Amino acid sequence: MVYSTSHHHSQHNVDGGGRPHPTSTAPVAQPTQPSQPSQNCFSYSKCTGCKKALCIGINYRGRSRELKGCVNDARYIWDFLMYQWGYKSEDIVMLTDDSTNPRSQPTRKNMLDGMRWLVKDAQPHDSLFFHYSGHGGQTLDKDGDEVDGYDEVISPVDFKDQGEIIDDEMHSIMVKPLPSGCHLMCSHSGTALGMCVYWCRRLLILSRLRFALYCKCMTISKYNRDGQVKRQMISRSARKLKSSPADVISWSACKDGQKSADTFLGGVHVGAMSYAFISSLKKNPEQSYQQLLRSVREILHPKYSQKPQLGSSHHINTNLCFVL
Repeated sequence: MVYSTSHHHSQHNVDGGGRPHPTSTAPVAQPTQPSQPSQNCFSYSKCTGCKKALCIGINYRGRSRELKGCVNDARYIWDFLMYQWGYKSEDIVMLTDDSTNPRSQPTRKNMLDGMRWLVKDAQPHDSLFFHYSGHGGQTLDKDGDEVDGYDEVISPVDFKDQGEIIDDEMHSIMVKPLPSGCHLMCSHSGTALGMCVYWCRRLLILSRLRFALYCKCMTISKYNRDGQVKRQMISRSARKLKSSPADVISWSACKDGQKSADTFLGGVHVGAMSYAFISSLKKNPEQSYQQLLRSVREILHPKYSQKPQLGSSHHINTNLCFVL
């Protein structure tokens, strides 16, 4: 599962608009114990409070599985947040593996610190944005909360020495502490945040992580009735564990098992999903979630097989206007 884009040239402006890219990043908070949500009842966010973002891009330079454009992708998102949605540079942390600053490297420690910084002191109606572009995959589930027996993982630049970051850890840090009415938007290559409700055009799919779980379980049930019952029980338990009173939305570049593709923009690689997502919103900022999902898929469909997915921590009215 790869959110691949292109090799980054540090002085290149991705959108060609003459806007400078960030040369430094906001300070990353030290680890703290996550607080409990202040409310138990879900409510939509008005997105009128503070705006913060964490953008991570990892090309794994010099590695056997080197990517070409994840750093570009993170900067493309930075530019979009700054000039389209009014985020301030001091409220955006950038972690990229082309940085000469050790604290701006996407190491496991820095990524976890960045996640804690993102949600620290979060209040109702704040807008938080998390973007990850890099390698990801699966590992065997150890706590029994995965329907298919696997945890999703993302790979820090030092994952071979320090280990990967599993979805349960990300959910515990970035989703669990959020209060009702706080908005967290996530953009990434898979389903790593553990959303419990997924949307596919007009089809609602209830699952722990698998966007294709419904079809997968239907196939399994024909052959193994006991297995189907067990999976349904785990799914119910997982939905209870992974739900949140916060307004958490997840945009994934592709279904699990697919790879997200690159495209060219201004002569360099960027993620096709990021390109489609941003292009659609620049053309029409006032779209519903359903319209935006359809628009992004229509932009990608002629050239790419990947199918972007929309997930949430709650049942969402997809006719509501997209907010960020």
